[in-house]
Amino acid sequence: MSGLRYVYAVCRPFGTPLPAQLTGVAGVPPKQLVHGDLVAVVGQVPAEDFAEGPLRAHLEDLDWLGATARAHQNVIDALTVVTSPLPLRLATVFRDDSGVRSMLEEREETFLRTLDRLDGRVEWGVKVYSEPTEDAGKAEAAEGSGARPASPPGRAAGSGRDYLRQRRNQRKESEEKWERAEEFSRRLHESLSGYAEDTRIHAPQNSALSRAPGRNILNAAYLVPRTESEAFVELVDRTKDDAPGLRVELTGPWAAYSFSGEDA
Repeated sequence: MSGLRYVYAVCRPFGTPLPAQLTGVAGVPPKQLVHGDLVAVVGQVPAEDFAEGPLRAHLEDLDWLGATARAHQNVIDALTVVTSPLPLRLATVFRDDSGVRSMLEEREETFLRTLDRLDGRVEWGVKVYSEPTEDAGKAEAAEGSGARPASPPGRAAGSGRDYLRQRRNQRKESEEKWERAEEFSRRLHESLSGYAEDTRIHAPQNSALSRAPGRNILNAAYLVPRTESEAFVELVDRTKDDAPGLRVELTGPWAAYSFSGEDA
């Protein structure tokens, strides 16, 4: 192989071949580089894109970054079907095979320990959102602008006391809704944790960045044995009907990014 070596993941040796049509970053099919008890799944990438200088510039290009991340994820997803990979950071690049082998030797003990912990397990993600309501959206917009709600047609504007009472009632309803949502999320997390060997609570997603409607209350990852995954998914599906005004989203199964000890 010529060019630089892009490393997707580290695995135990696995016998099941990856799909013949699978391509990764730069449109190149991934290959296995076996070194002792470990396998690095690698691809060839051009130095003009992945050497230190060009790569730094590319990481500021959101279109390039998105395409590279999707190609990276395609390989990780294919690996997750046949083994339990330890995914590495996006754009982990070495000069040649020798550099990859040196990395495997230096981190062998950590890799083997982590792979033992991840073997036969996958990551599931669960998010809970408080669904936005039309009235709440209008109230928030009015409060943010400093404007008072308009009076109904044909009715004189209420007194300042009426306005304050209305705002107190709105805040109380919002607080009660939030408390119910937090309690639901807490109980759901406790129930799901019963199927998981490990969990991670991530920071709530910013709706302006994620573009997901509603307010994110729970953003959790669960390390679940494959043998328990069906029951885990069924529990999430049953719970969706018990959450009026809330939206429960399930993603996965993924490689165990949140539990790999590697940077995202």
